[in-house]
Amino acid sequence: MVGRRKAAATLHCPDKVKYVVELARALASTKGVYRVDLLTRQITSHEVDSSYGEPIEMLSCPADAEGGCGAYIIRIPCGPSNEYIPKESLWPHVPEFVDGALNHIVNMARVLGEQIDGKPVWPYVIHGHYADAGEVAALLSGVLNVPMVLTGHSLGRNKFEQLLKQGRLSREDINTTYKIMRRIEAEELGLDATEMVVTSTRQEIEEQWGLYDGFDLKLERKLRVRRRRGVSCYGRYMPRMVVIPPGMDFSNVKVEDSTESESDLKSLIGSDKTPNKRHLPRIWSEVMRFFTNPHKPMILALSRPDPKKNVTTLLKAFGECQHLRELANMTLILGNRDDIEEMPEGSSVVLTTVLKLIDKYDLYGQVAYPKHHKQSDVPEIYRLAAKTKGVFINPALVEPFGLTLIEAAAYGLPIVATRNGGPVDILKALNNGLLIDPHDQKAIADALLKLVADKSLWAECRKNGLKNIHCFSWTEHCHNYLSQVDHCRNRHPTSRFQIMPIPEEPLSESLRDVEDLSLKFSIDGELKANGELDLATRQKELIEALTRKVHPNGGSPSINLPSRRQKIFVIAIDPYDSGGLFTNIFTVTIKNIMKVARGDSGLNRVGFVLLTGATLQETLNALKGSDINVEEFEALSCNSGSSIYYPGRDLIADVDYEGHLEYRWPGDNVRSIILRLAKAENDTDDDIVELKAGCNSRCIAFSTKPGRKVPRIDDLRQGLRMRGFRCNVVYSCAGSRLSVMPLFASRIQALRYLSIRWGIDFADSVVFVGDKGDTDYEQLLGGLHNTIILNGTVECGSEKLLRSEENFKRADVVALNSPRIRIVEDGSEEKDISRALESLRMK
Repeated sequence: MVGRRKAAATLHCPDKVKYVVELARALASTKGVYRVDLLTRQITSHEVDSSYGEPIEMLSCPADAEGGCGAYIIRIPCGPSNEYIPKESLWPHVPEFVDGALNHIVNMARVLGEQIDGKPVWPYVIHGHYADAGEVAALLSGVLNVPMVLTGHSLGRNKFEQLLKQGRLSREDINTTYKIMRRIEAEELGLDATEMVVTSTRQEIEEQWGLYDGFDLKLERKLRVRRRRGVSCYGRYMPRMVVIPPGMDFSNVKVEDSTESESDLKSLIGSDKTPNKRHLPRIWSEVMRFFTNPHKPMILALSRPDPKKNVTTLLKAFGECQHLRELANMTLILGNRDDIEEMPEGSSVVLTTVLKLIDKYDLYGQVAYPKHHKQSDVPEIYRLAAKTKGVFINPALVEPFGLTLIEAAAYGLPIVATRNGGPVDILKALNNGLLIDPHDQKAIADALLKLVADKSLWAECRKNGLKNIHCFSWTEHCHNYLSQVDHCRNRHPTSRFQIMPIPEEPLSESLRDVEDLSLKFSIDGELKANGELDLATRQKELIEALTRKVHPNGGSPSINLPSRRQKIFVIAIDPYDSGGLFTNIFTVTIKNIMKVARGDSGLNRVGFVLLTGATLQETLNALKGSDINVEEFEALSCNSGSSIYYPGRDLIADVDYEGHLEYRWPGDNVRSIILRLAKAENDTDDDIVELKAGCNSRCIAFSTKPGRKVPRIDDLRQGLRMRGFRCNVVYSCAGSRLSVMPLFASRIQALRYLSIRWGIDFADSVVFVGDKGDTDYEQLLGGLHNTIILNGTVECGSEKLLRSEENFKRADVVALNSPRIRIVEDGSEEKDISRALESLRMK
């Protein structure tokens, strides 16, 4: 959208979702937005339309377009390209999508930069839609240091609770069928990384996002007030939740004057109540054939035949109110059906109950319930209801948003809606109807009767709805969205958007009741302000760390990969003994890999990178005494990815990378919290102690006593998230060391950072790992790089400390059957390593 100059906006979605496609088009047509890229998975299967296999699809291009601007769908190869994969099975392929998306963004930054002023043009914001794309956006945001926005649409924890309440599936079955724990962790990571969460209603914030470890509404408000008053938050952070209703396209909506509608209806239906079919849309005839008196106002309900939609209570309210029955007809559009008995149980029960209630109250001639309708018929159904001066009703027990209420209002229909959920916000904006308790039959009947019987009230509600409907237009949505994004871009405070800025909300409004600003919780004990870090003061333009590769005169020395390097071999084995010390396999394996890589020619066409959980000094000590010169490595990433050093430049640390990791890093503020979380009830002071030698500016390390039971990574993450800390935690050195680092510090993210800085293609790299390793081991397996697993090289790993048995499995994280993965049974042997490289065509 707009970064330094005109830049690309990047959105992510798991598939070609209509709402996200319309959002991309609308944003691309908004003043100040240069380009919107909608990234999704490329599929060439016969099960889907052939367009899903096209790598690029233009959605829109302004008439005065410059080269490359507009909205585009960019399809990224991810997983098997020739088959459609259900969303529950896509999780192992997320790393591939991240790498493919990163390649696209870097290439596009370069191309757009050449068109504008020669400088790379990075995305203004990366917006993840749904859980899997939220994880993708989080990882891309981390490696590029570009602000992230998240929209959940539907949430895993909410679905998990609903499935448990139904009682049909056990926790284990739910997790197996829906991969629900994997989905929830992706949503939690999205909360960790995002600046802003876009929701449709306040109910979504309070009752759905409120279920997550990473969001607490009370704490979020408290932290916001502290920042406003200049009081330190001690490294704690909660994402900002904003309500921006979905946009709609009203360009094809034809609204007629109510007097014209009445006369039009009389001309369509003769005095003998027989429809003049020559002028009627097909669906009108289908509906009106049910009515004895089609002139009466129509009460319209449109939903799935789902028990939660509460249609049976509506029908009871209608059937038991004689006055309402005399004044109005009712139309129930409940999906499409052929044979009720062949429908899913829930739908079948609802429809059977509807038919029984119609018979019980003798509603024949008063209730229409057509069997079929097309999506294109829906506007005509709204128009028919409006012509009869009818009312639209949504009586759902809970309605997360209520899109049909907006559609109905656009056609001039007053509305009656449940008071539970999104309709509260919609009616507040439109002021065109009444809210009801969905459990109260009398309240439902009274509200409908009030609107049907009082023509002046009906006219006022119609007028208000039509006047205020612009609040839900795409134009309004985009302006609200861009204003909110501009307001929360802490990493890039400068903006060129021609939109109204959002002023700081007065404390006298939503935050006026926040009096207690303390961050002391009963679960925390005493909080010490060691090395206070206030994230609100962070204003660095960290993305320049990546642009310096293109423009080395940016003020920092350029650390480029030598041009003679054609491939990168990344050594990431974790060969520790039970005491957490390197075994001699470490240097033996490194030497064999280097020897095989150079081959008979001895030419240095391969660059080497070492990724390790050990410190720089421990790594140098392990290499000492071998024939390996540390300068044979292009880079070393130590302390589990929290630091990068360049041996060819006197082992200088990459200060740009350290600055890159600063985002949301609480530093010393998290030290006492980790000690409290990691200690068991009967632990002594020396069971877990800070390891000074393992610490640096972006890593706080702790040593654990051998044999003691330590908390798993998922438990530590949960404890940190609940307290507002956004960190990455890793066990290394055979589980004897716990490292706490910035959120985006990891070995795989360090590799992605280097790939951008050096301009290398993931396909030209090989990552060597052992058959086990540190708790970040599985992150190194997936992606577009090639992976060689060296069996027998690692004596003791830490993976058992990663997550509980009830959580998701490794197969939900990485596709172990990927054609990019090879397993070497005797990992330390040269000939076996050579064969694996040959099979990957990397030799």
